[in-house]
Amino acid sequence: MEEADQGAVRPDSIPEIGEDAVTSVTVSPSIPTLTEEEQEELREELLRVEDEILTLSQVLATKENQLADIKRKLGITPLNELKQNLSKSWQEVTTSTAYKKTSEGLSVAGQKATAAFNNMGSAISRKFEDVRNTPTFKSFEEKVETLKVKMSPAASQGDFGDVLTSTATSDPSVVVEKQPEATPIALQEEHLQ
Repeated sequence: MEEADQGAVRPDSIPEIGEDAVTSVTVSPSIPTLTEEEQEELREELLRVEDEILTLSQVLATKENQLADIKRKLGITPLNELKQNLSKSWQEVTTSTAYKKTSEGLSVAGQKATAAFNNMGSAISRKFEDVRNTPTFKSFEEKVETLKVKMSPAASQGDFGDVLTSTATSDPSVVVEKQPEATPIALQEEHLQ
């Protein structure tokens, strides 16, 4: 049973992690051992440095409070500071060479896109002009013009059906027989008979 106890690690022999672990570490032979007097001097210096750190932390906290007080009196709010920081950051970005190169590249791309759209618009306009000059379109345009003339009140007293029929036959001189229209008065007369 003693062999089992010797191989097992007992919990009280494991050094703790943290400040107590430093005291449980054995000094390696390569580090010269300090005398009692030197150790005492180092402990005093350690206490003095820790005290200075504590004092500096307190001074910093006081200065931060003083700064916040001054800003509050001046009306500088965290939102104003954020706006100033964003403005400053944006200014730094816009003056950077990367931003300038990107901006120039986008400007050139925009100019090329504008030129491409202008060329495309010109091509479409030319195509519409070509279509407008075709005989089919000219014929259609003439028929619409004829329809427009016939529909104007001063041009003729015919009804819309006459105009459509004469336009459909492409011979404006052909008149289709006109059917009498039923008006409300004519309907009343028929009803009374």
